Amino acid sequence: MWRARYVTAQQLAGFRHYKYSAVDTNPLSVYVMQPIWDKIIKIVPLWIAPNVLTFSGFVMILVNYFLISFYDWDYTASGTSPGLVPTWVWLFSAFTTFCAYTLDSIDGKHARRTQSSSPLGELFDHGLDSWATSIFVLSFFSVCSRDNGKTGVSVYTMYIYLSIVLFNFMCSHWEKYNTGVLFLPWGYDLSQVVLIAAYLLTGAVGVEVWHKPFLFGYYITDILVILLIGFSLFLSFPQTLYNIRRAHLKKTLKNGSLYEGLLPLVSPLLLFILLTVWVVLSPGNILAKQPRLFLWMVGVAFSNVICKVIICQMSSTRPELFHWFLFPLALVVYAAIAGLLGWTEEMALAIFTVSVTAAHVHYGICVGRQLSKHFNIYIFSLKKRVEE
Repeated sequence: MWRARYVTAQQLAGFRHYKYSAVDTNPLSVYVMQPIWDKIIKIVPLWIAPNVLTFSGFVMILVNYFLISFYDWDYTASGTSPGLVPTWVWLFSAFTTFCAYTLDSIDGKHARRTQSSSPLGELFDHGLDSWATSIFVLSFFSVCSRDNGKTGVSVYTMYIYLSIVLFNFMCSHWEKYNTGVLFLPWGYDLSQVVLIAAYLLTGAVGVEVWHKPFLFGYYITDILVILLIGFSLFLSFPQTLYNIRRAHLKKTLKNGSLYEGLLPLVSPLLLFILLTVWVVLSPGNILAKQPRLFLWMVGVAFSNVICKVIICQMSSTRPELFHWFLFPLALVVYAAIAGLLGWTEEMALAIFTVSVTAAHVHYGICVGRQLSKHFNIYIFSLKKRVEE
């Protein structure tokens, strides 16, 4: 069951020549957070594998997400029943977010400290990041709640918000696919600090703070959405294009043709086109009826698509034109908008979501095992594997 070979022989060979290259120019990260991480890393025992730190942070994100989901499955608790989510949950959310942020920031430092850096560790880190990105956003939506006619955010705004965040993540790795350098996005550190502050604020004064005008008649959630869109359109995406163009002028681009350079964008863009068609044309208004389930599925599907792009980027191989998730998704979307599913549309979404999640977990475990064997290292231990 766990011996499927998702990574090709060509990709495994390409991993052998991979070298990590990253640039961090974010003042918040360089001058504020990095000195903190440098102090924290000193208390981490040298016998702990870096991937243990990475995975522990991801588990904390999951625990927080499922805890919030228990109290607020349909994103209405903060709007219609402000006291339904206990105060301690918001404080726990701040704690887990800070811990996950910290562990994700020091795992690479710890790998260099223990001289255990490897392509497996980087792929493990970025693969979990691609999934955690959506989970952070989905947890935050419970703070502001869905639109109840007076306050809150509509489920369609939630979908757009999530899509923009995932688009930014995709751009970072598309940029690295073409330049060979990961330009760490400024938005990551800022978003983590904002999340932690939002949870602490909610725990201190209650969710009511999100349902009162904050500045010039705008709510805090409105301001955050405006800032996100502005940051993406006028800073993040232009910076990505600039870095790619600069690499082109310096003749350091990894891909010689426009087709190869744009290839990693095909599957992610088709994924969001199909999902948007389902959202807009769903006869049963599927997003409004099952926002948490639908948005979870969006995050998982995106993560799997991007993980394959990351593998191709690290192994200097060409990604597939169409990810296989697109074909069953297209069938489900067609059946839904054509009215073939009828009242079973929600059931179809549930089945598809469970299937995609199971497939993604299977993919992650198998890829991890495959690379572990290839590099003769354990995922969660610093000991060398005994070759079979």
